[in-house]
Order: sequence, then structure tokens, then C-alpha cells
Amino acid sequence: MSSETNHKAITKTVVTPAQLLDHWQGHRRLTRKTIEAFPEEKLLNHSIGGMRPFAIMIQELLAIAGPGIEGLVTDKWQDYNEDLNLNSKKDLLKAWDTLTDKINNYWSKIPLEDFQKEILAFGLYEGTVQSTILYFIDNEIHHRGQAYVYLRSLGIEPPMFWDKN
Repeated sequence: MSSETNHKAITKTVVTPAQLLDHWQGHRRLTRKTIEAFPEEKLLNHSIGGMRPFAIMIQELLAIAGPGIEGLVTDKWQDYNEDLNLNSKKDLLKAWDTLTDKINNYWSKIPLEDFQKEILAFGLYEGTVQSTILYFIDNEIHHRGQAYVYLRSLGIEPPMFWDKN
């Protein structure tokens, strides 16, 4: 394939990198609202059916997306470690906000052509840069859904799932 043909294939995308970042950050804003909706004690300790408390799930999301976005750019992957010792709502929200800035910073360093590059994230997950980002988003949605069940069990209305502002 000539470089001109390759360039045309790359520029004919359904979702641009900027749109994908906005989509991801929209989910992150919604997850942040979900964290805020929890009373601190319940955020740290409430669970149903053997699932982990939401605070532990948030630490998983931070442990994946933080080193993940860095690994996507540098191709240097840290060992996966979700034991972040974040033991308060304040600490979780601060880490969440710091990661939001990190994602925005690293995102601009992903060349357009790299979104289809094959990678091995964390030495475990084979896919493209794009499919790995979609995995990060899907995992977050999955855990936010669990948090919605927790909130409802506590009599708390979760944020509207479409409110990503």
C-alpha cells in the first residue's frame, strides 16, 4: 500500500482521536459523579454479592488507565498494581483528577497512525492501541454499572447515565 493510500485510509475514520478522547473523558466525568454520590463509608466498604467495594474498583481503574495511557505512548509497561492505598473519598477524587490531566497530556503524544498499532499492554492484553483504549473505557463502564447497583441498594439515585458533562 502506498503512503498516499495509507494516509487516505487513516483519515477516513468513523471516530477521530479527539472524539475518542472526548468520549472517554465523558465517561470519566460520569464516573467521578458516581464517586461523589457515595457516602464515604459506603464508598470504602459497601458491597453486594461478594463484589468489591467501589473504592477498590476505582483503584483498579486508576491502576489500568494511568500506567496504560503512559504505556500506549512510551511502549514501557509498568507491572499492574491496583494497591494504591487510597483510603478516603478525597484521595480517590484527587487521584481521579490527576489521572484526567495525565490522560489529556499523554493523548496528544499518540500519533494518528499508532491507533492501529499492535501492542501487548501490561504483558497480558493483545490488541491495538485503539482496542486497548476501548478496553479501558469498557472496564470503567462495567464497574460504574456495579456502583449504580450499590447506590440504588443504599436508596441513592445514581447520576443519569447519559450526563457526561
